[in-house]
Amino acid sequence: MQSLSVNGKTVDLDKNGYLLHSGEWDESVALAFAQREKIDLSDKHWLVIRFVREFYERYDTSPAIRALVKALKEKYGEEIGNSRYLHRLFPDGPAKLASKLAGLPRPAKCL
Repeated sequence: MQSLSVNGKTVDLDKNGYLLHSGEWDESVALAFAQREKIDLSDKHWLVIRFVREFYERYDTSPAIRALVKALKEKYGEEIGNSRYLHRLFPDGPAKLASKLAGLPRPAKCL
């Protein structure tokens, strides 16, 4: 089993590197994942990460890219709710990476 060291504690990860127990998530976990992924989190990243957590709480699922783009567009408009913007923030797959940083399961419809 994989794990991630965060502020002196160890959190377990699933076989794909996602947090095994989402209740263990806090912003320090997101920062540890970001460091591992070589991403410097900006306010723009945090907006998406928090949004993905809200989406999960509401729908009990991590959003696939189409659902993420649509929901962001509805809440924040075209500038943020588009796939090009999200790919600039999360180059290795916005839905997958944002979900990972948010401590959520891998989106079901992501390859």
